[in-house]
Amino acid sequence: MQTIISSKTKTVVIGPGRPFTIIGERINPTGRKLLAAEMAAGNYERVQSDALAQVAAGAHILDVNAGIPMVDEPAVLEETIRLVQSITDVPICIDSSIVEALKRGLEAYEGKALVNSVTGEEERLEAVLPLVKKHNAAVIGISNDESGIADDPAERFAVAKKIVERALDHGIPKEDVIIDPLVMPIGAKQDAGRAVFKIIQRVTEELGCNTVCGASNVSFGLPNRKGINMTFVPMLIAAGMTAAITNPLEPEIKQAILAADALMGNDENCTAWIQANRKGVRKRERRRRQPSA
Repeated sequence: MQTIISSKTKTVVIGPGRPFTIIGERINPTGRKLLAAEMAAGNYERVQSDALAQVAAGAHILDVNAGIPMVDEPAVLEETIRLVQSITDVPICIDSSIVEALKRGLEAYEGKALVNSVTGEEERLEAVLPLVKKHNAAVIGISNDESGIADDPAERFAVAKKIVERALDHGIPKEDVIIDPLVMPIGAKQDAGRAVFKIIQRVTEELGCNTVCGASNVSFGLPNRKGINMTFVPMLIAAGMTAAITNPLEPEIKQAILAADALMGNDENCTAWIQANRKGVRKRERRRRQPSA
């Protein structure tokens, strides 16, 4: 069960038994007023700095979104993808709810992209899946349909199964469908976390697909969101989730992922954990050696 995503020069393999895949979330103007204003004006300096910073922090894939009101989203998304792939070698997750934007992004992309996303709605399935097949991409399948987001995890699993089956009908193998079980805020739905764990297990065992989510949704509306997020991500990894769209620049999240990989046996000889923490030790040692003013 391996999902292979690639840029022109680099390949990322998502799957069980492998280090958890971090999809950097920062190139998204939703909720980021400065970034939205700059992108709308054709200024991509912040996009460039965010891309480079996320890769330096350990992002394996970069999510790229250009959803800005009153802007030509297909054109902006295409330009952003061309820029990001010119300055980094990591693969890209092309993120849009507008089919024409996905089309333009896929045409501009060099490699095997990850498309974010398709839902179980008939219109969306028939619009997005042919594009995914045409460009030999992989796709994130989101577990909601015309009826919305079900509270019952069995209903969300049924939508996921439908997406996988329809992808197969279009010639897209199940390993190229990554299911998003939809993380809901625990502040609004007390059992939202448990529901996600159940869906992950069923998707892994019954559909043979990898899973992904927007992990930070779980803490929406609550204080100390980082505290919840840094606990939730290792629980997702223990439940079998193989990737998340998250912020690699948050050290607590990155540390939690590295620790979970080591504890789950997905970090051979704990190499990544040792390297990351040796860097921290060296920094502290340098600070101690510096003379006081």
